[in-house]
Amino acid sequence: MSPLKALYGLAPVAVVLDVVGGAPVLVFATSALAIVPAAAEMGEATEQLAARSGPGIGGLVNVTFGNAPELIIATFALADGLQEVVKASLVGSIIGNSLLVLGAALLAGGWGRPSQRFRGTASRAQAGTLLLTVIALVLPSVLQLAHHVRLPGPNDVRRPLGGELEGVTIAVAVTLIATYAAGLLFSLRTHRGLFNPIAEDGSAEAAWTLRRSTLTLALAGGLVAGMSDLLVGTIEQAARDFGLSQFFVGAFIVAIVGNAAEHYVAVVAAARDKVELSINIAIGSSVQIGLFVVPVLLLASFFVGPAPMGIVFNGYELAALLAAGLAGSAVVSGGESTWYEGLQLLALYTVIGVVFLAA
Repeated sequence: MSPLKALYGLAPVAVVLDVVGGAPVLVFATSALAIVPAAAEMGEATEQLAARSGPGIGGLVNVTFGNAPELIIATFALADGLQEVVKASLVGSIIGNSLLVLGAALLAGGWGRPSQRFRGTASRAQAGTLLLTVIALVLPSVLQLAHHVRLPGPNDVRRPLGGELEGVTIAVAVTLIATYAAGLLFSLRTHRGLFNPIAEDGSAEAAWTLRRSTLTLALAGGLVAGMSDLLVGTIEQAARDFGLSQFFVGAFIVAIVGNAAEHYVAVVAAARDKVELSINIAIGSSVQIGLFVVPVLLLASFFVGPAPMGIVFNGYELAALLAAGLAGSAVVSGGESTWYEGLQLLALYTVIGVVFLAA
C-alpha cells in the first residue's frame, strides 16, 4: 500500500473522534488528511474518463463529483440558518476555482515549458460563460443599491427578505438553472466536437473500464463529502480559537476544503501537459457553482432553514466575484498560457484573502 492510500485509515479515526467528542483540532486534522487520497483517486478516475470521452465530459464529471460536498455542506448550513456563511462559501468556491485552482494549474503546467496551448474557441466559450455567470450573480445586489438599501456587511446576521427580492431570487435562480441546462446541451451534444476532440478521433485509450472509473469517482466523492462535513463541524470552533470571522472561514477555509478534489486534479493534469482538462475543471467548476449550485440552494432555502436566502452579496463578495470573473476569463480566452499568468492569478487570490481577513 502506498503512503498516500494509507491516509484512508484516518477516515474512521475522524469519525470516532467526532462521535466521542474529541478535540476539534484532531477531528479537523484527521478528516483533512483523509480527503487527500480520495482526491487523488478522483484525479486518476477523471483522467481515465477524459481519455475515453474527451476533456469536456471528463471535466464535467469531475466538477460534478467535486462540488457535491459543497452542496451537502451548504444544505446543512442553511438548515442551521447560517446563510451568510453559505453565501461566503459559494463566493469563495467561485474565486477559488477561477484564481487559486486555475493559477496553481497554470503555474505547475507552465513551469519548465515556454507556454501551454489550448483550443481558443472552446476556452473563449468557457471564459464568456464565467463572465456572464458572475454578472448575473452581481446584478440583484445592484437592485438593492438602486433602492438605497444597504448591502449586508461581512459579519451581519441574516435579515428577512422583502417580497420583491423573493420574486427576484426565484426568477434569477430559475434563469441560471435553465442557462446551465442549455450549456450542457451546447457542450455535450450540439458542439460536442468542440469540447471533446479525443472522443471524436479515438486517439486516446483508457486503462480503466468505464465501470471502474465511475465507481471510483462515486466512492471517492462520497468519502470527500463525509470528511468535509466533519471538517465544517470543527472549523467554526477552530476559527473562534484563532480569532477568525465566520465570513473568512466560509469564503476561504470551507471553500478550499470543499474544492480539494478539483485542486488536486487540475494541478496534476496541467503538470502532465493536459491544460485543457485543467481549464475545464477550474472554470467549469466556477460556472457550475454559479449556474447550478447557487440557484439550487436559493430555491432550497424556501424549504430548508428559518427563512429564504436572498441573492444579495456584500461589497467584499461583489468585488471578489467581479475580479475573479474578469481575471479568469482574460487568462483562458487567448488559447495560450504561461507560468507567470498562473502566478498572477495566485497573487490576486492572495490579495483578496488579505482583504477578507481584515474585513
